[in-house]
Amino acid sequence: MIRVLRNPIYRALFLAQVLALLGTGLLTVALGLLAFDLAGDSAGAVLGTALTIKMIAYVGIAPLAAALVDRLPKKAVLIGADVVRFAVAMSLPLVTETWQIYVLVFVLQSASATFTPAFQSLIPSVLPESRDYTRALSLSRLAYDLEALLSPIIAAALLTLVSYNNLFLGTALGFASSAILVLITTLPAREPDMPADTFWQRLPAGLQVFARTPTLRFVMLTNVIVAAGTAIVLVNSVVYARAVFELGDTALTLALACYGVGSLIVALNVPWIVDRLGVIRPMIAGGALISVGLIAAATITGLFTATAAGWPALLVTWTILGMGTSLVNTPSSRILADASTPQNRNLVYTAQFALSHACFLITYPIAGWLGSISLLAAAVHLAVLGTGALAAAVWQTRRMQAAPTLEKH
Repeated sequence: MIRVLRNPIYRALFLAQVLALLGTGLLTVALGLLAFDLAGDSAGAVLGTALTIKMIAYVGIAPLAAALVDRLPKKAVLIGADVVRFAVAMSLPLVTETWQIYVLVFVLQSASATFTPAFQSLIPSVLPESRDYTRALSLSRLAYDLEALLSPIIAAALLTLVSYNNLFLGTALGFASSAILVLITTLPAREPDMPADTFWQRLPAGLQVFARTPTLRFVMLTNVIVAAGTAIVLVNSVVYARAVFELGDTALTLALACYGVGSLIVALNVPWIVDRLGVIRPMIAGGALISVGLIAAATITGLFTATAAGWPALLVTWTILGMGTSLVNTPSSRILADASTPQNRNLVYTAQFALSHACFLITYPIAGWLGSISLLAAAVHLAVLGTGALAAAVWQTRRMQAAPTLEKH
């Protein structure tokens, strides 16, 4: 992994990603506490709604934005998105009503829906060698995991000194730092032979690649598994910590940190795992871990919430879910790179961005809205959904003619 950091362009982009993610991690904690302040025990429903709006922005805005900006310089697109996110983060401390959360979340996530696919599609151009790209993916996953681990710790420390509203300022600083790093970095030139497609031709291009590529259909099924496991963690952690187990603010940060630790453990080992086992088998193993974690969450919710063992068991379960998520998500970008060309890569990555987040339009309402009625019912539904998607993904692997090729990369 040290080798890819010697590339100055990737090093600057990676640092920009780390700083932006750190700010986003503070946002996750602060938003959960803000929702609890405004809605009390219904905080799960508020977060579920906010995260559903986030997914609507991702699914609806990402393809439109990608088609609109696909011919624009990547630097301008990335900086512009960061500026919008900075402005929204500065506005969040002023929120006094839940509807204001929903509006600001939509604007911020629309900007992220523009930024993230453009950023991800840039990395294969910076690191064209397959082995280097795999290590860059692991570093990217490590950035997400360290954010999940360190942001709650930093947030917990800050909460002893300031109110949670001040965490939003840290979010704004992260986005501002990301914009500055992108500004001072020389990015790869745009491909000179980009086809002169119209907006309406570019709009469905990424989805068309997904529809005709067996390996990408497999990725789509694993997206469902990841969405089920992630939803219960992001939406219901604050409810488990504050309402079910009646713990303090820092309990939420501990739960999210456990999820990050699990993902971090796996991300550190993904390069050699993929080198030895290929891409497909680790992703199946990750899906199985998520399924086990969801079944464990349903069992804990039904049987152990009133016992002393309930909270520690939940933390272990969150760790398992983090491990499974990393084992699925990190190698999946290798499949995207193999299935795309420099000319359509941004559109393919955007299609994955939109399709993967479309899954959350199902899982976030289950976790949030159904969870506000019955946490057990939400956990059971998510376990059934994740396990069913795992079975379908295993079945799909038997039909993938491209799988042997992927195993050689």
